[in-house]
Amino acid sequence: MASKLPHTEATAGLPGPVEVTQAARAQLLNLARTAVAVASRAAPAPALDAAMHAASLTDLHASAFVTLTRDGELRGCMGILDADRPVHDAVAEAAACATRTDPRFRPVSPDELPGIEVDVSVLGPMVLLDDPLAWRLGIDGIVVRLGSRRGLLLPEVAEENGLDRVAMLDIASRKAGLPSGAWRSPDAQVYAFRTLRFGGPAIEPGGLPDEP
Repeated sequence: MASKLPHTEATAGLPGPVEVTQAARAQLLNLARTAVAVASRAAPAPALDAAMHAASLTDLHASAFVTLTRDGELRGCMGILDADRPVHDAVAEAAACATRTDPRFRPVSPDELPGIEVDVSVLGPMVLLDDPLAWRLGIDGIVVRLGSRRGLLLPEVAEENGLDRVAMLDIASRKAGLPSGAWRSPDAQVYAFRTLRFGGPAIEPGGLPDEP
């Protein structure tokens, strides 16, 4: 039977840490690297098929984001929000999208890969908050939802941009295509979640993946 990520309450009403084994992290990072290499056309397409086949994580389901940076600056970040999907599928698609289809950036080119860092964020379960301000800045990510619209921010956005809770909620509202203060609406829902983030250089010490 397929399983979702384990979830342990750290604080009453708030999400606990995300648990993924070291072996699974290594597989997911390898998969993200391969997807980035293939999407940038630095590696042949069959390399991704081989990496997907090698990933023995079909029983682990979770949403995921992949973030690309270059010289400390954001180069792409995309996510797959489907907690019922196998996490290795989510990571591979998020990595490919961050490489080629993030609307904020031009596609990553093969010559950029030596300077690219790849970070994988595996998302834990989302907890609906009674108080939209009752989450931990820098620890919890947030989702603002109103009707069919939703906007998400990962936990690290707060520290990286010097934001407080209100600013985070305002930005998440705007990401949903809503006014800044939409999270204050009685009909709005605010969720908190934890992530497990890990990563490394886009190119492993052994070089780019080859065609199997």
